Amino acid sequence: MQHSRRQAAVLCVVVALCAVAAACSMDRGGQPAPIPAASPAERPQAVAPTPPAETNVYGALMTDKIDPRLAGITPRVYVPNAGSGTVDVIDPATFKIIDHFKVGKIPHHITPSWDMTRLYVNNTESNTLTEIDPRSGKPTRTIPVEDPYNLYYTADGSKAIVVAERFLRLDFRDPRTWELIRTVPIPWPGVDHLDFSADGRFLVASTEYSGYVAKVDVVEMELTGQTKVGGLPIDVRLSPDGSVFYVANQGRHGVSVLDATTLREIDFLRTGKGAHGFHVSRDTKSMYVSNRLAGTISVIDVATRRIRATWRTGGSPDMMQISPDGRQLWVSNRFHSSVTVVDTTTGEVVKTIKVGNNPHGLTYFPQPGRFSLGHNGVYR
Repeated sequence: MQHSRRQAAVLCVVVALCAVAAACSMDRGGQPAPIPAASPAERPQAVAPTPPAETNVYGALMTDKIDPRLAGITPRVYVPNAGSGTVDVIDPATFKIIDHFKVGKIPHHITPSWDMTRLYVNNTESNTLTEIDPRSGKPTRTIPVEDPYNLYYTADGSKAIVVAERFLRLDFRDPRTWELIRTVPIPWPGVDHLDFSADGRFLVASTEYSGYVAKVDVVEMELTGQTKVGGLPIDVRLSPDGSVFYVANQGRHGVSVLDATTLREIDFLRTGKGAHGFHVSRDTKSMYVSNRLAGTISVIDVATRRIRATWRTGGSPDMMQISPDGRQLWVSNRFHSSVTVVDTTTGEVVKTIKVGNNPHGLTYFPQPGRFSLGHNGVYR
């Protein structure tokens, strides 16, 4: 996420780091725009309570069964092409592109709504979300939202969190009207990915260009702490038992393991050059790590916190999604205009599918789970 109109000091940091480590995305420009009013979304208000800490926070995902609410939705893989301003839609049964449409400028991720009734394309440069109806697979409307590089939801569904990376802040919004509730400034450049504690009361966000991770209370909506991990921290993911956060570090070429209470780094796992994104296996026993500069995917055993395997997939693996049956890992290749499908049993490449320019946060939908926490498909 490099930006052409940042403050001079921040820009120098971004240019230097990106030249060395091929950081997460391309230049994005534009001035802050006023936040316009948006029409209400046509879906029910979130009412689920904040879930308590559990033995396995991903327990609801340990099945290939799709929630009955999602019955009748045809499985599709939606790929946002950041360099093309388009979305490719793939039939996962045939590996063929079955649709293709224009969206806004620089679409980085496709995010399922908290209640999983909508998908949102995060069009960063054009300050919009493109809403997709997953039943038809077609875009339905465009919503004005400032700088939506990434999008998340609190566990109770009451707030959407727009990661306005260009402006160094998290914007808490009403997920029905998209009106701004509160802005939380993040005083380090490159805020872009995050995950939540087991009880959903706080989040941990990476700040890619500073080497810090930030802790934010989602109830009070305020910054409450930070830890310096160095390098270029990218994706963040909570362990199944809720005891640690994994932080992929593209600059240190591995994964920081942070105590979920103190945020102290208690371990570091060397996975591969350009460690970038995470996904949890269907049985929740493994954490997949994409090593974007190495062209590999590492498999972390979450019980032992050790590397079980490293698969050589080629390309530039970025963000990932798993099939409902857990047998395939779908991976966008950021610099190779393609999507790779990997067999999770053998680590072998099943298929490589050509897509648009700079594919990023693809989503495979629908998926098992009670609700979506956002990003390109993080469920609990």
